[in-house]
Amino acid sequence: MEIGIIIAVVVVALVFDYTNGFHDAANAIATSVSTGALKPRVALAMAAVMNFVGAFLGQKVAQTVSETIDPGTGSHALVIVMCGLLGAITWNLITWYYGLPSSSSHALIGGLVGSAVAAGATANWGVVLEKVVIPMFLSPIVAFSLGFVLMVAIMWMFRNANPGRANRGFKIAQTISAAAMALGHGLQDAQKTMGVIFLALLAGGYVGADDPLPLWVIIAAAAAISAGTYSGGWRIMRTLGRRIIHLDPPRGFAAESVAASVLYSTAYVFEAPISTTHTITSAVMGVGATKRLSAVRWGVAKSILTAWVLTFPAAGFAAAVCYWIAHLFLP
Repeated sequence: MEIGIIIAVVVVALVFDYTNGFHDAANAIATSVSTGALKPRVALAMAAVMNFVGAFLGQKVAQTVSETIDPGTGSHALVIVMCGLLGAITWNLITWYYGLPSSSSHALIGGLVGSAVAAGATANWGVVLEKVVIPMFLSPIVAFSLGFVLMVAIMWMFRNANPGRANRGFKIAQTISAAAMALGHGLQDAQKTMGVIFLALLAGGYVGADDPLPLWVIIAAAAAISAGTYSGGWRIMRTLGRRIIHLDPPRGFAAESVAASVLYSTAYVFEAPISTTHTITSAVMGVGATKRLSAVRWGVAKSILTAWVLTFPAAGFAAAVCYWIAHLFLP
């Protein structure tokens, strides 16, 4: 029974990783596609490759995710992890259907915590508060502010440049910034799935708390998120690329560069699993605000903000419901 549940948890974790890929594909490439810097299929292929590479660049975020709850050991612990994943997938699919760029990261953490609370297991609130909740609020503010500042600097530096030539140059630069953004997405989001699989293996007694991540876990998570990314997330791509604000190449470059920088710094310095969605969306709004505040479609931004606020509790509630149902049938 236990080995069967572990296999099921690993499969569901990789399904979540896949949904994370197509849900968040827009994060890395929507701005490049909307400005015409990259063709959609080329952009998706590049993002998929960079996602795969990024997954191998660190394990600190995976460690943080594995420490958010302590479900115990045995089949009951595995059911808790499984239901956390199901809650996250449920919320991901709902927000994908409505084209809202919500956070897969916070859906995952919210799902794990919701499932743990429903089961009476331990949620490590110190880790959740310090490395999830606080960065959840700070990262969008930082991305918005840096996006605004960088775009102002670019406008000043290129104030006398020929507009056509500058746009062509920034389209080329966007290829690099989009690749950096996709690499950061793999660095952050693939690791979250690795952390959940490690948590399941820990609950089943197949690894120790101080053991390194098994190589097969890294490869499987990297492959799943890459496949999901290549399948594309067109609904959310339209929201990020067009509905918030119509971007030009310089603004697209600035937004992607800022978002990538925030992703790298939080992964390596703070070991915090932040949301790639929050980060790029806030950066897009920050660079857009340099046109004029009214250029940003704040009504759309309000809908996105609502999804952000709801994600943690909604995924947690969905996971709790999954646990209550599963508890009726499983020991």
